[in-house]
Amino acid sequence: MIYPPRCLGCGELVTADFGLCGSCWRDTPFIAGTVCEACGTPLPGQQDGYRIECDDCMATPRPWKDGRSALLYTGRARRMILALKHGDRPDLARPAALWMAKIAKYMMHDKMLIAPVPLYWTRLLKRRYNQSALLAQHLSSETGLPHCPDLMIRSKKTPMLEGKTVQERTEILSQAITVHPKRRHRLIQRDILLVDDVMTSGATLTACAQACLAAGANHIFVLTLARVAKDA
Repeated sequence: MIYPPRCLGCGELVTADFGLCGSCWRDTPFIAGTVCEACGTPLPGQQDGYRIECDDCMATPRPWKDGRSALLYTGRARRMILALKHGDRPDLARPAALWMAKIAKYMMHDKMLIAPVPLYWTRLLKRRYNQSALLAQHLSSETGLPHCPDLMIRSKKTPMLEGKTVQERTEILSQAITVHPKRRHRLIQRDILLVDDVMTSGATLTACAQACLAAGANHIFVLTLARVAKDA
């Protein structure tokens, strides 16, 4: 009665906490139907029983097995993610993790370890929290899978990647992400589920996946809250 549940999108009253009203639900671009099995971007046509990948993933093979995203990074989804990332709205991480858990259920198993994409320590101090780590934490609570919030570290500060080409992003992130030496034992011969808020080119997730594989991980899977699509 004192704090009635309100819509995460518009603030209107709703029936349950951490939910969306009907209007916001309709306006939120959830990804459904046929998708690229490597990055989660929506694709035309129907599934035919064979592995389907988008042109980008076929041109540049990913160092992970499968990847999924819950939303398209546009419209209301983009506004919610920016609020989570820069607007001091960590409360958005819990419902977002529920959406992520639903679309990634098929690729999870008991021995998998969840790990977030790391922030450089100065950026973490400025932002006060790592939104990817919050998503990973709530995803762990929802699925029961273990997670390691500091499995990886950013060993050097990198500039913002927005507006950079794929090649520029790859060069910037080269050797920037490593496995924490005191956490390496947790990934040896183990499948890792990498968690991030948004996938654009996939350069950051590639750097994380390569670091985990080099440290002895088995297979890598990626899960993001949103995917930037070319035609979105």
